[in-house]
Amino acid sequence: MLPKIYVIHENNDWTQHLQRRLEELELPYALWHLDAGHIDLSSTPPPGVFYNRISASSHTRDHRYAPEFAQGLLAWLEHHNRTVVNGSRALSLEISKISQYLSLNQHDIQTPKTVAASGKCQIIEAAKLLDMPSFITKHNRAGKGQGVKLFHSVHALEEYLDGSDYEHPVDGITLVQQYVDSPSQHITRHEFIDGEFFYAVKVDTSEGFELCPADACSIGDAFCPADGADSNTKPKFEILTDYQSDDIARYKSFLSANKVQVAGIESIQDASGNMYTYDVNTNTNYNADAETAAEKYGMLALARYLGRLLLQDEE
Repeated sequence: MLPKIYVIHENNDWTQHLQRRLEELELPYALWHLDAGHIDLSSTPPPGVFYNRISASSHTRDHRYAPEFAQGLLAWLEHHNRTVVNGSRALSLEISKISQYLSLNQHDIQTPKTVAASGKCQIIEAAKLLDMPSFITKHNRAGKGQGVKLFHSVHALEEYLDGSDYEHPVDGITLVQQYVDSPSQHITRHEFIDGEFFYAVKVDTSEGFELCPADACSIGDAFCPADGADSNTKPKFEILTDYQSDDIARYKSFLSANKVQVAGIESIQDASGNMYTYDVNTNTNYNADAETAAEKYGMLALARYLGRLLLQDEE
């Protein structure tokens, strides 16, 4: 069997751009959709390069156990010393913000003050322990801003927990976190490929916490040039030129220590200039409109990287 690139995933919509780039470069590949399947532990994996794109938000697409199944698959691949991009440690970070924050802090990267809680009563206690006038809740295992709510009092949190709008986290863990108020109403997402900084993208947060950069996640008419759209409307995603940050070196060290080769890392700055890193996405996507404007293409760079690994694997 000839070696090829295996894309491990659970969402067809998020593989299309990479597929096109792999085909453009004439690289052999196969898709492994892990919503269901089987692994013969007595067998040997096929030769090739294995790129993990399992997302923490898989349960929102009725793929509740894809990450757990992927953990087993990655363990099997790593046991046989296959070349794996974003392996088992990366997936562990993807599905646990607790793990993300602890590892980020180990690399001197500041994260918002956070208290983790399991159970509604403990969520209230966590808010009291946090002791801040404004705070947010979020799910420990989520995606696309799922479960993110802003509160200005413990009483408001209590009403939410007792109401019909309450969203139960899939792993049972809710994070109660310091609210970082950004006067500019934007966050910065730092994209890394092969462990190296590729570009930073400015993301407008004025419409809420839906921050997925993929085309399938675009909100409303943010990029629509027709239908009378306002030509002066700023794009939701904008790639920054000549971007510099002291955190980039720390991010690289963090990714290297955790054996993460491909990731998007999000940060936000408060009114005093303090920078907080609050999310690591190892199933990174790229926005086509922003990339066209900047003439920088993440999926093309990613496909080339996977191609280089495949060539090395064949030697």
